Amino acid sequence: MIPSFLVTGTDTGIGKTFISAGLAAALHRRGLSVGVMKPFASGARTVRGRLVSEDAELLKWAAGVDDPLELINPVCLKPPLAPLMASQVAKKPIRLAKVWKAYETLRRRHAPMIVEGVGGLLVPLLTGFTVVDLARKLRLPLVIVTRPSLGTLNHTALTLHAARTLGLRVLGLVVNHSTRSRKGLAERLNPAAMVELTGAPLLGEVPYMGGNPARAPAQRVFEGILDRLGS
Repeated sequence: MIPSFLVTGTDTGIGKTFISAGLAAALHRRGLSVGVMKPFASGARTVRGRLVSEDAELLKWAAGVDDPLELINPVCLKPPLAPLMASQVAKKPIRLAKVWKAYETLRRRHAPMIVEGVGGLLVPLLTGFTVVDLARKLRLPLVIVTRPSLGTLNHTALTLHAARTLGLRVLGLVVNHSTRSRKGLAERLNPAAMVELTGAPLLGEVPYMGGNPARAPAQRVFEGILDRLGS
């Protein structure tokens, strides 16, 4: 059985949507009714008079679901900032009741659920409410997306420390090569070092795929990640 989980990262722009879409597509290929959700999105664009998150659109397409975007992404904000700040700049208050209702609706329709967070664990969604609190409220364990390059050991260890200290269960790490770069000594050694340093399982290492998230659903590397999640 593949559990429902929340995808978070050690930083922003690390490829959470790419990994979430790839895993959703792999589950869909297995014939499972996977649900996807990006509860909070900022940096949205205006399409025919309404705000739309490209990340939410990609997740919906990858999972092969017909759920409305309003359920997949109940909080959609235009300023490219942390949700708390985006809400303040846009003068658009965030209503958590809308998020909980959307999640319960999707959870009744689908299993498992993949929920994508925003940035890292301590990104503020509202005053005094972070991604950690979101994971707690939804009772979801974490899949943590991290990068292979220099500096990642500190960021990964800090993320694991925060998760465990704050009572969250970690299913494992996914190392994502989100940018084109030469695979040097750090990139070769860091994945194994992360496991040794944190004790968290390495679910998989995803190679650079051109920086286009739409390529994620076709990649077979996600099958191996699912196998480890279900073991």
